Amino acid sequence: MAGGRDLQLDTLRALAVTLVLYSHFFAPDGTSFLGHLGVRLFFVLSGFLITRLLLEARDADQFAAGTALRSFYARRALRIFPPYFAVLAFVWFTDLEQARSSLVWHALYLSNFWYAHRNDWTPWLLCHFWSLSIEEQFYVAWPLIVLLAPRRRIEAITIGVIAFSLAYRFYWPIAANPALARDLLPPASMDALACGALLAARRARGADVPRWMRLGWPALAAVFLLVVWSDPGPANSAWEWPRWVLVQVLPLVPLMAIVAAFSNGLGGKLGRLCELPPLLFLGRISYGVYLYHPILLAYAVKAQPWIPLNVSEEGPGRFLVAGAATVIAASLSWVLFEKPLNSFKRYFPYVARPRAPGEVRRFGANYPGAKAALDLQPTDRSYP
Repeated sequence: MAGGRDLQLDTLRALAVTLVLYSHFFAPDGTSFLGHLGVRLFFVLSGFLITRLLLEARDADQFAAGTALRSFYARRALRIFPPYFAVLAFVWFTDLEQARSSLVWHALYLSNFWYAHRNDWTPWLLCHFWSLSIEEQFYVAWPLIVLLAPRRRIEAITIGVIAFSLAYRFYWPIAANPALARDLLPPASMDALACGALLAARRARGADVPRWMRLGWPALAAVFLLVVWSDPGPANSAWEWPRWVLVQVLPLVPLMAIVAAFSNGLGGKLGRLCELPPLLFLGRISYGVYLYHPILLAYAVKAQPWIPLNVSEEGPGRFLVAGAATVIAASLSWVLFEKPLNSFKRYFPYVARPRAPGEVRRFGANYPGAKAALDLQPTDRSYP
C-alpha cells in the first residue's frame, strides 16, 4: 500500500498547503477561496487515509478493537501533538498578538469554537488552528464508529454523515445570521471528511468512485469556478446564501475523484511529475508548513526594514520570503523533531504481533497476524 500510489498523495498535500500559503501570503487581503479549497482537500485526504487504515485493521484476522484504538490514538498523538504544542508554548512565551488569553481553547482543540463564538479572527496568528481542531475532533469520534459499528453499516454511516452536513448548511442560515459559526462548527466540515471516508469504504469492498463521478467531476469543477467568480452581491442578499452553499458543496465530488485518481496512481508524464522528490518532500512536511506559516509571516513583517522585498503587504515578495522561511522551518522541524518522534510508531501496531516467535516459524509467512502487523504500518502516511 505504500508504493507509488501513496507517494502521489504527498503531492496532493503539497498542492493543498501551497493553496493555503497563496491565500495567506499572496492573495489580496490575505484571503482566497483557494486557501479554503486547500483545507477541504486536506479533509478529504484525512478522511480517506484514516478510514482506510482503520478498515484494514478491522479486516485483519488478528483484529482486536481495543488494540487498534489504543494504537490509533497513540500514533496520532506522536504525529500531531509535539509540533502543535511546541507552537502553543512558543506563542505563550512570546505572547505574539496577545494570544495568551485564548491558548486554553487551542490546547483543548477547541479553536473552531473559540472563533465561532467570538465571530472574529482574533488572534489571527492561530486562526488556522480551527481546521486542526476539526481534524482532532474527527480523530476522537470516527475510530470508535469505524472499529465498533457493524462492519456492513460503515458505508451507510458515511453517507449519513454527508447528508447531515449538507442539511446543516441549509438549516444554519435560517436559524441565525451568516457568521463564522456556519463555517467553523464541526458539521460544516464533516462532509469533506466523510467523502474521503466513503471512498475508503468503497475501496474496502473492491469498488471505486462511481462512473458518474469519474466522468462528471470536471463539469462540477467548472460550475464551481463560475460560482466563485460570480458577484456575491451585498451582505444578506438573496444570492449570498445559495452561493455559499454551492461554493462549499460543488468541490466535494471533484476532490473525491482527484484523491481516488492519485491514490490509484497517475501514469505517464503527469504521474512522473507527481513523484518528483521536491513535491513529495513538501507534502511530507506539509503539517509543519501549515502549523508554522503565520508565525514566520509575523516575524517576516517585523523584519521588513532589513528585507529588500515588500513583505508588509500581500504579494510576490511576501510569498517568496515568508514562504521560503516557512519551508525551511518546517524542513528542520521534520528532520530534527517530528521524524525521530514518528519512529516510535513502530511500538503501536494496529494489529497485535504474534506473542511468540515460534508462532511465526510454525505458520510461516502466511500467518495472518504477522502479515497484518507488517502491512498496516506503512500505510499510515496521513497527516493533516
